[in-house]
Amino acid sequence: MTIGNQQVTTHRLSRTDARRIAVRAQLLDGARRPDGLLEVVRRLTLLQVDPTAAVAPNADLVAWSRLGSAGYAPAELTAALADRTLLELRAMIRPGEDLALYRAEMAEWPQRGTPSSWREYHGMWVTANDSCRRDILVRLAAAGPLPSRELPDTCELPWRSSGWSNNRNVTKLLELMVQRGEVAVAGRSGGDRLWDLAERVYPDAPAVPVQEALRIRDERRLRALGIARARGPECQVEPADVGEAGEPAVVEGVRGKWRVDPAQLGQPFTGRAALLSPFDRLIHDRRRTTDLFGFDYQLEMYKPPAKRRWGYFALPILYGDRLVGKLDATADRGKGELRVDAIHQDEPFDRTVSAEVGREIEDLARWLELELVLPKQP
Repeated sequence: MTIGNQQVTTHRLSRTDARRIAVRAQLLDGARRPDGLLEVVRRLTLLQVDPTAAVAPNADLVAWSRLGSAGYAPAELTAALADRTLLELRAMIRPGEDLALYRAEMAEWPQRGTPSSWREYHGMWVTANDSCRRDILVRLAAAGPLPSRELPDTCELPWRSSGWSNNRNVTKLLELMVQRGEVAVAGRSGGDRLWDLAERVYPDAPAVPVQEALRIRDERRLRALGIARARGPECQVEPADVGEAGEPAVVEGVRGKWRVDPAQLGQPFTGRAALLSPFDRLIHDRRRTTDLFGFDYQLEMYKPPAKRRWGYFALPILYGDRLVGKLDATADRGKGELRVDAIHQDEPFDRTVSAEVGREIEDLARWLELELVLPKQP
């Protein structure tokens, strides 16, 4: 491939190559554990916030899977959010310094930072409810941080959707005000978000111009993923594609144009066992997971119990560069137990895989400070 007068090599990768690049980029190989929570978040660029805690909240589970029970405690994340080393932005925990990469986009809302299919409605709806928006700003200035339930709904035009957010006016308005850079999540109380003026939460750093910020974000996302598609569908918050970041690649037996982080090419690979959150970025893009890993997986918490194959919140099991099964486990804090209901093996585990996966399950129980209860043998 030639760009201008420069010849650009298209890297030809096997699926094994691609998987190992992805695993290593996500800090899930066996070379070394990262040096603490901040390194994990900076390298991964984000931890997704999700309230489901059948085993543990997603952000904590992702951190534990990289750091282990000896290297991570949930109190570290709480402290980092409190001192603004890390920030919550649109349900993603990001390094505080990365806020500069989003400021210019906020200033151009709704043309930036929201899917094209929603831009017109979002802009119209916020304008129609401008008096409520200004009332929220006044109340937060006087008494913030506050939960949404302490902010009265004075919206003149109710929010319209086909899903769960229908008529949740204040919450939706606050989320759009985050996109505008006016308010921010200042913390949480019992799981509820506490809202405050953005200027009292965000670091005072100048905005990086939009095009430069988008380029940097693409580069960091590719570094975190290792290999990703150049183009993909619009996403609400975090894209799965990386634009022109990195270098072009093709993957043997997989259709489409890929981009690869050149720093990952030709690196040695040492694997290990790991238990992953269903929201882990290694598997978050289900299409990429199928293409590279051949892994059949769905989060089944929204399915009726009778239709679940693997369990309510089954954790994908990584071994080396393969996704080899699912762990159906529940943290029953009332009984003080981590109950393992099943270990689903996509292919029969040999003795080595069984031992290493078993040690990860034991470490998960240790980290949760729960007694491990394994299924009874027939």
